[in-house]
Amino acid sequence: MPELTDRTWLWFATAFYLAGFVLGTIALLRSRRQSLALTYTIVAVGFVIQTFGLYQRGLSVKGCPLGNTFEIFQFTAWSAIALYLVIGVTFRLSLLGYFTSLLSAVLTCVSLAIPAWDATRRVGIFGGNPWIEFHAALALFSYGVFALLALTSIMYLLQVFSLKQHRLHGLFAFLPPIRDLDHINLRLLAAGVVILTASLAVGSVYWLEDIDKVNLTKIVTTVAVWAAYAAVLTLRLKNLLLSKRLAWTCIVLFAAALLSLKPVNSSRPPLPSAPPAAVILK
Repeated sequence: MPELTDRTWLWFATAFYLAGFVLGTIALLRSRRQSLALTYTIVAVGFVIQTFGLYQRGLSVKGCPLGNTFEIFQFTAWSAIALYLVIGVTFRLSLLGYFTSLLSAVLTCVSLAIPAWDATRRVGIFGGNPWIEFHAALALFSYGVFALLALTSIMYLLQVFSLKQHRLHGLFAFLPPIRDLDHINLRLLAAGVVILTASLAVGSVYWLEDIDKVNLTKIVTTVAVWAAYAAVLTLRLKNLLLSKRLAWTCIVLFAAALLSLKPVNSSRPPLPSAPPAAVILK
């Protein structure tokens, strides 16, 4: 029996995320509250499978799998799921699992469906430097936080709409209170900014040691994303950016952050590549 490749495991994970979304949709169509335990279990199984698939990929590329667009999208989805597994239980947000399943299914499925994103698999992209690898992993993990923030912002907008239109049935009946969503959004925004700040701090230690090796495009893009979120956090703490404007800003910023991944990834210098067959572990 042939060994399963990392991509096969990641397809399995995508199937579980899709299953969580489909079951959630069926529950909503029947006007029933989605089971938190069932959603959590399905998403958790998908997370474990995705973790194993990324682990296999990491062994083949000799480092954290962040060397191409495919791996970056997979890691972002993995980060969002990891956060949901903590936040979903803490705040008992069953509907958040529904939206997270959808987001992760889209990110993983799209990345798997576009072969060009995984055509080149860079080996040892961090040059054996654990600090740079840690910096990159932190940066992508913060994007996972911002992904979850975008989802809770969508839930916030839906709740505002339901209250204004007096629609309290169907999907709207299962939304958390608007005050809870506002608190969650603030915590996620602060957490994302703190993590991305830590990532830049770790990276700056290495960059200052060898300025000539610093990739200007990557630095400018990442700092721009950090500055945008930091500005939003500052405005929120000063009560200058609230309610729907804050929610829309967080959604638009996350879309921009995803688009920024392409220039960051394409700006990397050429490195040895692993052939597609390298993902099969002996």
